[in-house]
Amino acid sequence: MSGNLYIVTAPSGAGKSSLVKALLDADPGIRLSVSYTTRAPRPGEENGTHYHFVDVDQFREMLNRGDFLESAEVYGNYYGTSQPWIEDQIRAGHDLLLEIDWQGAAQVRKLFPDALSLFILPPSLAELKRRLEARGQDSSEVIAHRLAAAQEDISQAYSFDYLVVNDDFNTALTDIQAIVRARRLNIHNQMHALEPLLHDLLRR
Repeated sequence: MSGNLYIVTAPSGAGKSSLVKALLDADPGIRLSVSYTTRAPRPGEENGTHYHFVDVDQFREMLNRGDFLESAEVYGNYYGTSQPWIEDQIRAGHDLLLEIDWQGAAQVRKLFPDALSLFILPPSLAELKRRLEARGQDSSEVIAHRLAAAQEDISQAYSFDYLVVNDDFNTALTDIQAIVRARRLNIHNQMHALEPLLHDLLRR
């Protein structure tokens, strides 16, 4: 039985990373796909855990080899997802989660049309600005740029399977867990998982 592929996308500051971490902590059955990036590690980030940190030349070499399922340039840095690793994990029956932007999500859905896509929205632009400012990582100019980019990101939300508003964190997490559980209980997955039971119930 193949694994499920989940795509989670959100504008910067919507709380995507925190929600994904909480989901993975609560559900060991989901593995996070670790992307490659050319940006510098942030405080506390570890190579191979949060990202595979590579230089631009390494990234371009992988890109030219066709190693990436999806890739994009975001705020001057490159990001990419390893296609061979994703395919191996799915074939092995593992559930995977991709934490990527809407451009990458569109690329992934072309190759994996059965992937479930989820977009996380902030409750308002004012709250999004407050969260970006609370990080204390960016200048006012960078924050203004991120807010403008956020509106472009949000305009793409209509193409996703599910929308979750991250107003109350626990509620948003519960919503995401419900989506994951519903996917695992759909007829395609259950026909494989419950084949012995169905066979027994229908035996005459």
